[in-house]
Amino acid sequence: MLPRGQGTSRPYPDTLDWDLWLGPAPHRDYHPSYVPFDWRGWWDFGTGALGDMGCHIIDHPYWALKLGHPESVEASSSHINSETAPLASIITYQFPAREDLPPVRMHWYDGGHKPPRPAELGPEDEWLVDGCLYVGDKGKIMHKSYGGKPTLIPLSRMEDFERPAKTIPRVKDGHEQNWIDACKGGEPACSNFNYSGPMTEVVLLGNLAIRAEGPLLWDGPNMRVTNNESANQFVQREYRKGWTL
Repeated sequence: MLPRGQGTSRPYPDTLDWDLWLGPAPHRDYHPSYVPFDWRGWWDFGTGALGDMGCHIIDHPYWALKLGHPESVEASSSHINSETAPLASIITYQFPAREDLPPVRMHWYDGGHKPPRPAELGPEDEWLVDGCLYVGDKGKIMHKSYGGKPTLIPLSRMEDFERPAKTIPRVKDGHEQNWIDACKGGEPACSNFNYSGPMTEVVLLGNLAIRAEGPLLWDGPNMRVTNNESANQFVQREYRKGWTL
């Protein structure tokens, strides 16, 4: 391994081990456009706005509606290239019926795109557009990112609403401590791999759809696109030599 600060066309900080930071990603010279924050916009290192915030926002409908594997995903976006994620995108997922629950269509918006404002909201009513909007046969629910401020629509329905009893165990002392306790042999973390793995797969499928043309049919158990073979090149990456598992 090269000494820190050497071996690239641009010197990097003595506090940064550039080879270690690259990890399994293909080698490239250091540039301040990658670190410390902007790495998330580069395909080699991150997954754009969807990968950045998707797990914080999609988590709630994914858990509550037991969504599982989508059967199809389609995307439209601003200009894309082989290096960086788009500035804006709209993703549409279609989930099949599961257990006793009906099919669900889920839309993701980012980069300034927004769903239509619910007609039930008055001009002065707060529109929690940075989170989720659930559209059902009997009404709508909205909430902020991270599940904050869940609200029935129209707002008049909140006047006589009675919150249900808490039946889901609450995390004590923050999610960091929840993870540490699980590592030490305690109860599984609330977002353990059995849950977070499939949910993250849903998020990343949106990026797969951005990088491939047309609607994609997804075989979740086998992790393959069934109607576009070229799209499968994005399902798994080739690790840099020395970083294979």
